[in-house]
Amino acid sequence: MSTTTTVTAADVNKLRQMTGAGMMDCKKALSEANGDFDAAVDYLRKKGQKVAASRADRDAKEGYIISKLNADATAGYLIGLSCETDFVAKNEGFVTFAESILNAAMSNDPADVEALKALPLDGETVNDKLFDMIGKIGEKIELSSYFKITAPRVVVYNHPGNRLASMVGLSSAAASAEAGKDVAMQIAAMNPVAIDKDDVDSSVIERELEIAKDQIRQEGKPEEMVEKIAAGKLNKFYQENTLLNQAFIKEDKKSVRQFLDGVEKGLTVTVFKRVQLG
Repeated sequence: MSTTTTVTAADVNKLRQMTGAGMMDCKKALSEANGDFDAAVDYLRKKGQKVAASRADRDAKEGYIISKLNADATAGYLIGLSCETDFVAKNEGFVTFAESILNAAMSNDPADVEALKALPLDGETVNDKLFDMIGKIGEKIELSSYFKITAPRVVVYNHPGNRLASMVGLSSAAASAEAGKDVAMQIAAMNPVAIDKDDVDSSVIERELEIAKDQIRQEGKPEEMVEKIAAGKLNKFYQENTLLNQAFIKEDKKSVRQFLDGVEKGLTVTVFKRVQLG
């Protein structure tokens, strides 16, 4: 004769503390596992995998983006944890989880997102914890971004609301954090495609030239003028879309290059990264 294990409120609460899953999910997991806590945790993780599979085609355009500096400000780390709804993105447990992933990245310096997912986190892996969170919340959740930059001086900027973050590397270790933050905010606001015109991808240049030529021809300009006018339009593209050539948002009569040179002669940007939800 088979016996049914009685699941107590104390057991349910203990499993909730262990996993963060909902009360009814914990009660069902313990019932299915006949009171075995390890088996109940496995049940909840499998539930998370099932939820992940069933919601694979959903858009995860909400989430939480966070960046941090290492101790000597020579490296910046950024992660983006995506979900389906703004409600989940603002959930304290979701935010804490995102920040724990970033801390794991800073402690272990993984090479990419996949290496980050394989890192240990509270006795499991980051990837296991992702499935735990999916099972708990019932939404598609993805570790959508992970970046690290290094430079003599790195500054990070987290835009209020954590839907956007930027990091900038400066060429001098003596550069002020305030100047770096101004440039990081410039990157956040103006979304440059490259540091300088020589850094723009050739495919982007070709596309911009073709668009410019088409516009010029549609305006009825003579063919012999097309190349010259297109070159002028390309220079305007560089001015508006490359960081050092953009008008500085705090003092638009200066370029970012001129601003940095005024802070410290020869100071420049060596690397930047910008990540935004959506």
